[in-house]
Amino acid sequence: SPAQKLVFNRVNGKRPQVLLQQVSAPEECYTLAHEENVRFVYEAWQQVEQQLDGSRSGENACGPVQYVEKTPNPGLKNFVPIDLEEWWAQQFLAKIENCS
Repeated sequence: SPAQKLVFNRVNGKRPQVLLQQVSAPEECYTLAHEENVRFVYEAWQQVEQQLDGSRSGENACGPVQYVEKTPNPGLKNFVPIDLEEWWAQQFLAKIENCS
């Protein structure tokens, strides 16, 4: 069955007053605990990346070790990891282009 349509009849032939409501996406609320967790993970990951860079250049004999599969899965032979920063940049530019 077709979707029902809403019909608004004017009272005494007068137009009803229209209250403009801002329709916007709800703001995301981050708690202090959430922000602390994000900061902790970000800072910890920055340390790991620095240590990995140091171990590659021979500065650190010990430190994080990057995992490499001994027997790679043949189904993942052509797998290319996504660059999230590039993807987000493309999404951002696409939104700008669609809005203008």
